[in-house]
Amino acid sequence: MAVVTVRIPTALRRVTQGQGEVQVEASTIGELIEKLEQEFPGIKERLVDENGEIRKFVNFFVNDEDIRFLQGKDTPLKDGDVVAIIPAIAGGLR
Repeated sequence: MAVVTVRIPTALRRVTQGQGEVQVEASTIGELIEKLEQEFPGIKERLVDENGEIRKFVNFFVNDEDIRFLQGKDTPLKDGDVVAIIPAIAGGLR
């Protein structure tokens, strides 16, 4: 089990009692999401859809690496990793 730092985006901080960073023990991104839900009920539904898949507009980065290019929810975590949850920015040019 790895102890990782999770960076929480501003939009989710009301769920984490205003915390911008939290420490979580988890061995994969999927497990990290479950642990976050245990500690901060209601956060999971903002991160994954009804099928348990990470929402399209939510990006996870492990040490600046996008998990979509790693192993997705199965991306392994190790002690000291920094996981950033980044909401996608939508919009276009006019």
